[in-house]
Amino acid sequence: MPALEDSADGSTSATFTGHGHGHGHSAPPASQRTRRLLTAVLTPFALAAVLGAVLLYPFGQASTPEAQEGFTRDPVDGSVVAARTASCTTGGTTARRTGSAADCVLLRVELRSGPASGRTIEQRLPKEPTTPEFAVGDEVVLSYSGDSPRESTSYRIVDYQRGGWLLLLVGLFCAAVLALGRLRGAASLLALALTFGVLTGFVLPAILAGANPLAVAVVGAGLIMFCALYTTHGFSARTSTAVLGTLASLTLIGLLSAGFAGLTRLTGLDESTSALIGALGHDIDARGLLLAGVVIGALGVLDDVTVTQTSAVWELHHANPGLRWKELYSAALRIGRDHVASSVNTLVLAYAGTALPLLLTYTLSGQSFGEIATTQDVAQEVVRTLVGSLGLIAAVPLTTAIAAAVVLGESGADRHGGTQRSEPRPREGTSGVVGVVRRAAAEGATRAVLADREPRRHPQPRR
Repeated sequence: MPALEDSADGSTSATFTGHGHGHGHSAPPASQRTRRLLTAVLTPFALAAVLGAVLLYPFGQASTPEAQEGFTRDPVDGSVVAARTASCTTGGTTARRTGSAADCVLLRVELRSGPASGRTIEQRLPKEPTTPEFAVGDEVVLSYSGDSPRESTSYRIVDYQRGGWLLLLVGLFCAAVLALGRLRGAASLLALALTFGVLTGFVLPAILAGANPLAVAVVGAGLIMFCALYTTHGFSARTSTAVLGTLASLTLIGLLSAGFAGLTRLTGLDESTSALIGALGHDIDARGLLLAGVVIGALGVLDDVTVTQTSAVWELHHANPGLRWKELYSAALRIGRDHVASSVNTLVLAYAGTALPLLLTYTLSGQSFGEIATTQDVAQEVVRTLVGSLGLIAAVPLTTAIAAAVVLGESGADRHGGTQRSEPRPREGTSGVVGVVRRAAAEGATRAVLADREPRRHPQPRR
């Protein structure tokens, strides 16, 4: 929609904005009263997040406990120099036999690192459906164990090397973000780096050290929320409004997830969590770990929704400052309905894609859909998806109401929908014709967005 904006010389320019996540124009600085109010509301939450991080961080203790036997390995890089089929029982190698004399793959691997770098060893792998295919030139990772670095039996192929290609993909992603977003793109990359820093520098060490996973996730989400939103969108009343909406919605998600995890008796003890407990060697709150995943997983989509809704309210008010609270709220809510519908579908598909192998496995069991949906592994994904979707749905009216109250309080309009309306006035020094054109353009733009009456028809040119 076109949003009219006054330039320094008193002329009027139009900034076109649509459904997006950025700000269509530079909003004027907030008044001192608005800044004080938002600061007073948000400061306690910011201080609580920082204090919580200090209290939960494992100062003076090992953030990563000593791993148990069977979970440690010394990685060694290698390159496949030869590959052929061979017998699984040749050369005294104790490989599993699967029915024929030539049902293994014999690999010759040149070690590129480790205590025997430069030496070539042999590896025999059974030919099974789960065995990866190897070819000459493949870069692989081997696990070294034992005290005989020259013996082939001290090594085992565990994975491919893929660091180089991943770095290339990261580079392409960063280049695309910078090319399209420029300074805003650079700010978003910085916010991404801060998010990654909070996850790896606080959330993971604190949970591994035995802290309550849900408490760590709440504190970590608060740090990410403040850092990411203010880094990407700057310090402004608009950004602070989005932070308030995100905070309210995130609180609702935490309460709903905790409540329904208890009502449905979810334990969180899936295969990966059980393996984690075995690796740590001490108990961990599996249900709290599940709830932590719900909170952190929903935060990214919440940021998107709240920033978009806040921008929509500001743009609608900029187009027609005479809108009352009810009109402004209703118009922005109509925009939010379309956005939240697509966001909920995105969240469902994201979780379904993650759990696709699990769903396929249960489908082969011959159970009914109801029986599959109520199993532990599937039910926790259902709770995760629906609770996150409820938080997204609630974020739209909550953020819209907060944003409308802030923007109308800033302009002095009646925030409760009263009869008082502030009409846009032309700047001093502009002609009456310019003022009339400005008001007419703003009114026409608002009518097109609100769709509460037919758009103004322009007369046909005379022939």
